[in-house]
Amino acid sequence: MVERYASHNPTAELAVHLGLDEEEPPAVKGRDLVWLGRIDEDKAPHLAVRAAQILGRRIRMVGPVFVEEYVSRYETALASDRVEWVGELGGAAKTAAIAGGSVFVYTYARNYVEAGAAVFGESLWAGTPIAALTWRDGTCAQAALCERTGATVVSDPAADDESAAHALAKAIERASALDHFEVQATGLARFDPASRFKALAAL
Repeated sequence: MVERYASHNPTAELAVHLGLDEEEPPAVKGRDLVWLGRIDEDKAPHLAVRAAQILGRRIRMVGPVFVEEYVSRYETALASDRVEWVGELGGAAKTAAIAGGSVFVYTYARNYVEAGAAVFGESLWAGTPIAALTWRDGTCAQAALCERTGATVVSDPAADDESAAHALAKAIERASALDHFEVQATGLARFDPASRFKALAAL
């Protein structure tokens, strides 16, 4: 994984989700699925949409469109009546969108390497379990999640999108059975903001 990160020339960033003495709102059992990120080929949200269709679920898409050509290519799926386009959100509105989801759906493209994703901490802090589609072992999804906070599926990169979406749908079903309050408690314990401040201060 280190070699893959290096080949993508990652940029080191220091960030903390919460300020000291700030708190997440209490966990709630959300309604629809939620996906968050930039709308482009690398993030592959069409796979999340297809998984939602397979399950007969609605999905909220949070994030800016980065590549119009990508949206046009997957217009049939992305324009489904089961998809709600929310647009880019920040601050309390972003937290509310994540907290209002029954499951946070995480996707990315086969040839994309996610060096680290803040959405895992954000979702778990909000009490929303995660269903993650990955293409190899040793990803940040596997590092961030456990059996109390989400479900990860590793799909064969040679598999077609339909097979991958069906695998993701099964992960969504598993994540849907998790308790939102336990997800939040586990997430806050594993990704404690005060510990992060101390770690950054020590650098």
